[in-house]
Amino acid sequence: MALTILGLSGALTHDPSAALYVDGTLVAAAEEERFVRDKHAKNRMPYEAAKFCLEFAGLKPSDVQVVAIPFAPISLFEKARWQYAKRYLYAPDRALDAILMGNRRYYRYKRRIEWCLEQLGFDLKKVEIVPVEHHLTHASSAYHLSGFKEKTAIMGIDGKGEYATTFFGYGEHGKIHKIKEFYDPDSLGGLYGAITEYLGFEMLDGEYKVMGMAPYGDPDKYDFSRLAKFENGELVINTEYANVIGFRRYKDKGKGYYFTPKLIDWLGPMRHGDVADEPYIHYAASMQKLFEDLALQMMDYYLGDILRETGRLAFAGGGALNVKLNQKIIARPEVKELFVQPASGDSGTAVGAASYVSMQRGVQVDKMEHVYLGPCYSNEDVIAACARHPAKPAWQQIDDVPARIAKILADGNPVAWFQGRMEFGPRALGGRSILGCPSAPGVADRINEQIKFRERWRPFCPSMLDTVGPQMLQTDHPSPFMTFTFEVAEAWKTRVSEVVHEDGTARAQVLRREFNPRYYDLMLELEKLTGNGVVLNTSLNRRGEPMICSPTDALNMFFGSDLQYLIMEDILVVKPGI
Repeated sequence: MALTILGLSGALTHDPSAALYVDGTLVAAAEEERFVRDKHAKNRMPYEAAKFCLEFAGLKPSDVQVVAIPFAPISLFEKARWQYAKRYLYAPDRALDAILMGNRRYYRYKRRIEWCLEQLGFDLKKVEIVPVEHHLTHASSAYHLSGFKEKTAIMGIDGKGEYATTFFGYGEHGKIHKIKEFYDPDSLGGLYGAITEYLGFEMLDGEYKVMGMAPYGDPDKYDFSRLAKFENGELVINTEYANVIGFRRYKDKGKGYYFTPKLIDWLGPMRHGDVADEPYIHYAASMQKLFEDLALQMMDYYLGDILRETGRLAFAGGGALNVKLNQKIIARPEVKELFVQPASGDSGTAVGAASYVSMQRGVQVDKMEHVYLGPCYSNEDVIAACARHPAKPAWQQIDDVPARIAKILADGNPVAWFQGRMEFGPRALGGRSILGCPSAPGVADRINEQIKFRERWRPFCPSMLDTVGPQMLQTDHPSPFMTFTFEVAEAWKTRVSEVVHEDGTARAQVLRREFNPRYYDLMLELEKLTGNGVVLNTSLNRRGEPMICSPTDALNMFFGSDLQYLIMEDILVVKPGI
């Protein structure tokens, strides 16, 4: 009988998701936000995501043997709860709670998952619920899915799981070994999140905006070293300034933040608005530099020997989405290859929990080669959605989609591109994307003004053919998931200027044809027309909304923006008057 494992995450917090493994193959995975149209789907259950996974695989709840969850009870005999209590002595209620009731959140998590399973039609007597420590799920999602056969260094940098915030370990023969964990409030991810809030963005959502703002500032203008230090193998966050709870928080208009009034006294008022202005651009640059420096010091200290031995590193947790740090890691001579789990944030823990249990039960999981794991729709589904839509769109079924769309792009028009299965994780990779021709002057501004309504200083990213990657990025390092930035070769900076960031880098997807043939062929056609096998790619959504899932979502977004062209499978929708 096939080993069928459903991973469910996010039952208490944010980014709920579901992932389904059947005999070591990841059959389906999706984030709840895409179905319920609520970004990060905070405090929701992974109900729709789980329902999709089962339906896609043609399985009934009774076919699932194990439900794996990325949250586990933590023993009082380990350091975690005591360390948390000691560091939070200034909030005695929280400190005591960690000692006396330290697993209360786990039991709440499990109860909510049980409730969700009952709604889905599961018989709780007949399914086994297996908890996996949060950081082990991140570790598994990176190591077990990396395809690395050699001994592999494993790093996890996150906000916080149960108590742990940071994980160092290694994988060998499919087993994960812990070397060291740090515990809340000593969290590099938490510190980055606190400064993200100070810079006027939402924690868990705006960190990549801080990263995008950093190249505009001077990291040496302000010294952020007082915020955190790594000495004698220990990371210590300065809670005089950040990662605080209770009374220590800075409060404004009834909202509490994860930094203190002392931070405001030091750096001035919180930033508001969309402009990348001084001194905040320098603060972003300083925070990014501190994050990189400390992460690299910790990596050297705990994983340096393993990296020098085998050169393989697997990385996950929210901090692994920091593509600038990843660029620095790849530049290290001892690192031969870095695998970053594309869904490194908490949505990826559904995959990690399920893969961990699969490996524990002796069923090897496949290497992750692509993230096209969500729903797909036929031409008939698309036509039906058009017929139902109040905007009454005029549509036509076209032949040779790649050639037709390449021509529209080469003429300088952005196109909404909806093809195949939806991506899992935060990056649009040619399933649900808005595309532009990166050599058409001003196309990035057009996309911003007409569609995305987002801050102009945020970079747009390129997808490219695997024949172009080594020339443009000057490296053969695999980059299928937009998890790294690379220095762009001089000649290409002018050729595809719309996808090169302020600092001369690009966060790239280098595509092999077998994983998305239609997207690849589109780039081939664009190469014939413009000489560049590169396309500007951003996610198919409007600001503040989750990525599009269904044809109806795509039509709603299309008619709520100034986009003029939408291609869904073979169905082209064009605005009236074009």
